[in-house]
Amino acid sequence: LPHPWKFPKLGWIRCSGSLVPGMFLCSGDWVGAGGAVGVWSCTPTVPVPPLMCVLVPVCALQFCQAKQKDVTMAVLQELYNYLSVQAGNFECGNPENLKSKCIWVSEAQDHVLNVTGTSTRKFKAALDWILNSNKDLGIRLKGRDMSEPVSSVEEVFCLESVHPQMGLGCRFRRAVVTAIMNLFLFFWSLITLWGILLYLRYRWRKMEEEEQAMYEMVKKIIAVVQDHYKEWERNLERYPYVGIFHVRDSLIPPQSRKKMKRVWERAVDFLASNESRIQTESHRVAGEDMLVWRWTQPSYLSDSEH
Repeated sequence: LPHPWKFPKLGWIRCSGSLVPGMFLCSGDWVGAGGAVGVWSCTPTVPVPPLMCVLVPVCALQFCQAKQKDVTMAVLQELYNYLSVQAGNFECGNPENLKSKCIWVSEAQDHVLNVTGTSTRKFKAALDWILNSNKDLGIRLKGRDMSEPVSSVEEVFCLESVHPQMGLGCRFRRAVVTAIMNLFLFFWSLITLWGILLYLRYRWRKMEEEEQAMYEMVKKIIAVVQDHYKEWERNLERYPYVGIFHVRDSLIPPQSRKKMKRVWERAVDFLASNESRIQTESHRVAGEDMLVWRWTQPSYLSDSEH
């Protein structure tokens, strides 16, 4: 036959490296994207051998599969550009008063269909491509519950770009703000660390002063208890022991007792656990039970030691 085969709106078809003679009218439908193609039917306009009728649909499927992938890529490219621009606008002052970087799927679909002229079915096929792709396409699909991942196109509620498209001025402003915030955090951390070090140094100094005051108080208590015992030996005191609170009142003035309370308590505990010459006892004095200290070392031993 003199006429080569030609499919409407699909161009010339070449099978096994050569043109197959004859003219066919082909019709078909697509099931989805990513290689899934529907069934095609071809009807010859003139009689041709049966073998040729078998070869043409195979070539048509391969050709239309590539065309469908190109359409899907075009939809994805336009969708990516639109979402990145919207995300950039949201990050750079939000001139369109967007509530979120996540754009409603209906709004994104209307924009893509107006620009590319494709159908709703092809837009959903592009979304299905994103769901089934293992690569990061820069588009995040979200459902009504933003924290839960979506598993089908019907669950998609909004679309978000993970790569906002921002102008040079916006990038410069964000870089300056980020640098200022980082410097602020750095100096704040430095001041906080310096404050902590000053506080620790103050606490260490106070602890050293408190410990030194405690040792001084221990020396004074030992001297008071020992002198009281010596006076008892000379019959100048009625009892060989002296009340603990009496010693406290004689060593610490009333206006300093609250301030020196911790020093006094530490000194009492130190004497109870580390001083064998002073024994803590409980006696009834003036009708009341009270804790007292008794000096347990005889005076002649103390004098010989001196």
